[in-house]
Amino acid sequence: MRERQHIEIVDCIPQFHQDFKRLNYEWIEKYFKLEESDHQSLNDPDEKILKPGGHIYMALSNGEIVGTCALIKMDSDTYELAEMAVTETARGKGIGWLLGQAIIQKARELGAKTILLESNTVLEPAIKLYQKLGFQRIVGQPSPYERCNIQMELKL
Repeated sequence: MRERQHIEIVDCIPQFHQDFKRLNYEWIEKYFKLEESDHQSLNDPDEKILKPGGHIYMALSNGEIVGTCALIKMDSDTYELAEMAVTETARGKGIGWLLGQAIIQKARELGAKTILLESNTVLEPAIKLYQKLGFQRIVGQPSPYERCNIQMELKL
């Protein structure tokens, strides 16, 4: 709890795009392989996430970027929680929880009725975090990601 006091959640600005990419490459390459959709959204977050109506938050700890999470607009009522990453040295400090809370609040502000996410059950701490945030397992549309073996949603 005390460590969370030093965490600041801020909007992603162009200077942070490399950190957004780095943080996501870090976890994807550790557990899976990068896919074409990853390259598109991570190499050009303005075009793929922000301009279509999405949002990206960054987590700073003592001025250092240690986490990120994106909200991708799917349609006027539905957004996807995506690209959530916390650097290994900062895990276990509640940063994912803070990012998740910020993304859910942003989705509400944008008028979302549903937030979807796709993940993999190998990422047990992430799945537990999503459940803690209120997400429930669903069977949705086929995923464009090979690594996806679980889909979840949160009704707002």
